[in-house]
Amino acid sequence: MAAAETLYDVIRRQGITRRSFTKFCSLTAASLGFGPGAATAMAEALETKERVPVIWMHGLECTCCSESFIRSAHPLVKDVVLSMISLDYDDTIMAAAGHQAEAILKETKEKYKGNYILAVEGNPPLNEDGMFCIDGGKPFVEKLKWMAEDAMAIIAWGACASWGCVQAAKPNPTQATPIDKVILDKPIIKVPGCPPIAEVMTGVVTFITTFGKLPELDRQGRPKMFYSQRIHDKCYRRPHFDAGQFVEEWDDEGARKGSCLYKMGCKGPTTYNACSTVRWNGGVSFPIQSGHGCIGCSEDGFWDNGSFYDRLTNLHQFGVEANADKVGMTAAGIVGGAIAAHAAVTAFKRVTTKREKPTHHNHSRGGTAS
Repeated sequence: MAAAETLYDVIRRQGITRRSFTKFCSLTAASLGFGPGAATAMAEALETKERVPVIWMHGLECTCCSESFIRSAHPLVKDVVLSMISLDYDDTIMAAAGHQAEAILKETKEKYKGNYILAVEGNPPLNEDGMFCIDGGKPFVEKLKWMAEDAMAIIAWGACASWGCVQAAKPNPTQATPIDKVILDKPIIKVPGCPPIAEVMTGVVTFITTFGKLPELDRQGRPKMFYSQRIHDKCYRRPHFDAGQFVEEWDDEGARKGSCLYKMGCKGPTTYNACSTVRWNGGVSFPIQSGHGCIGCSEDGFWDNGSFYDRLTNLHQFGVEANADKVGMTAAGIVGGAIAAHAAVTAFKRVTTKREKPTHHNHSRGGTAS
């Protein structure tokens, strides 16, 4: 295995100019939502730091995370894999196989002890001593624990590694288990979704390789830069929700006009992800834009929460247009009620005051009451 190089060493050897490198850093920083100063810090880090070795392992999964990852546009996955990181092992896209591939795991573990990232796609089944997922002649859970021992950090790709996903759906006969329930002594960053957005995946890798640390995580272990807001918060159909304009059934007038899909089971109001801002396929679209509600695939247990078309929440929109008269009448009723209440309290005070006020008698004959 060749000595680790910096990203700058690699791209200069490929004939890429300094100007193109600076532009790359600026575009990458912008795609991650960083300010102008971050591009300079990123350039400095990529010039001086060695490329981070990455081991990408697969447990119970469908490879959709890898399929998403290789379609990243900002940055391009070729830049991530060939320049930014040293992807030493990924049995889906690597040329090596068999004993040669297994030797890479051992070599990386020994040579870069405490300095490599373990990226995990899928999860380990624990039932029958892990025999439901065999990798290289061994239960995957054994290889996972072995490689995690000397890893700097672990990335749990997708809903499978983060929550369990369909493999762990009830009754879960294989006891498919999320990564953080098996590996307890290493920092783990969860990047949920089925699959995660390509730019979210490359963005996480770019951040770690640039700054040498994990991004800020929420209480569930997800990077805040991509999972801090609900899809509903930035959805372009949000104005229709606020106006009380909903699709009532597929292909009705509301559907043709692009109304809110909440009543059709859209889980956008309860799902934290960047779909409505980053979108998919290089920012072209996302499920809601394509006319289908969000199924909440980045949330824990989404597979067991009933039909994707059931409305699971009870959110009360304002209904600006649909309920304008009701809102007006309600407001008028509140004002009228307040006036009546004020009048009643005033009258009560007058009666009370009159009863409690002492009576003064004028004992002078012929006197007039003052």
